[in-house]
Parts: sequence; C-alpha cells; structure tokens
Amino acid sequence: QVQLVESGGGLVQTGGSLRLSCAASGRTFSSYAMGWFRQAPGKEREFVAAISGSGLTTYYANSVKGRFTISRDNAKNTGYLQMNSLKPEDTAVYYCAADNSFQRLRSAPGYWGQGTQVSVSS
Repeated sequence: QVQLVESGGGLVQTGGSLRLSCAASGRTFSSYAMGWFRQAPGKEREFVAAISGSGLTTYYANSVKGRFTISRDNAKNTGYLQMNSLKPEDTAVYYCAADNSFQRLRSAPGYWGQGTQVSVSS
C-alpha cells in the first residue's frame, strides 16, 4: 500500500513557475514508479509525466516537454514536478500517482493522491 499527499499548488501568472511535491508513505517507495496527471474543468484526466523507481527513466506528455521536470528523492519518499513557463492551459487539478509497473503507471496507476489545484492567470 502506498499513500500519496500532494502539495505546492497555487495561483501563478503566465510564464511563472511552481514546484509540486508528492509525499509517499511506506518503506518501499523506490520500488514504485510515480507520475503526475492533471484534470482541467470539463476535461478528462490526462497524463503529464512519469519517473521510474530508480529515477533513471522519465517520460513526458508532449504538451509539457521542455517546460516540466519530474524528479524524486527516494531517501525522502518524495516526488516532485517542477513546472516552468506556465501557461493558462496548464490550469488543472494535478494528481500524483504511483504503481509498481512503469508501463501501467502511464495508463492506469494503482495509487492516487487527492490532488492539488494549479491556476495560471493570463
């Protein structure tokens, strides 16, 4: 079992930056791939980024590639999403997710956080 708690959301202007954090419970955090998804009002939840348990492999949605960076600190049981050059279309609730399969994480992760709101004003 993994429990995930996000933090770091907020309101920022276009072009600004935010860093989201995802604190995980459990002593086997490094055995789980983790990722970020987002859901904008009236839209389906979409994949944003993923990172393997070791941190050596990352994967990004095309819409955020070059602007967002996913990372993790296994010693702190925490994952991060650094978001730069934010745009109004990045406005959404951002969810942290985890799974012991990197492939499954990107489509149907087994564990979810409660979400944190990110709002980008124009």
